Amino acid sequence: QVQLVESGGGLVQAGGSLRLSCAASGRTFTSYAMGWFRQAPGKEREFVAAINWSGGRLNYADSVKGRFTISRDNAKNTVFLQMNSLKPEDTAVYYCAADRTSVAATSTRTWGSWGQGTQVIVSS
Repeated sequence: QVQLVESGGGLVQAGGSLRLSCAASGRTFTSYAMGWFRQAPGKEREFVAAINWSGGRLNYADSVKGRFTISRDNAKNTVFLQMNSLKPEDTAVYYCAADRTSVAATSTRTWGSWGQGTQVIVSS
């Protein structure tokens, strides 16, 4: 497994932007696909975006396409989620995930390593 630590959450007005980061420990970062999930109060954790080991394959939830961008820096063992045009419905705790899986894996059960989460609040 890999240890993950998210950062970059906060409070932002609707229409604003935030950039989340997820730092991974270990020497096998490039063995893992990386994903972002989110969980709003009273709702199940849902898929947001995923990126394969090289960054050449991406997958996004329909709700964030065109607004969010996932990327990774393998030299720094870090994955990012750039979030633009934020909406109040984007308010959630955002979690970073890692596993040796496909970017098409949108179920939480497919991902074995998780961070502790970072809170994003979008005010209207």
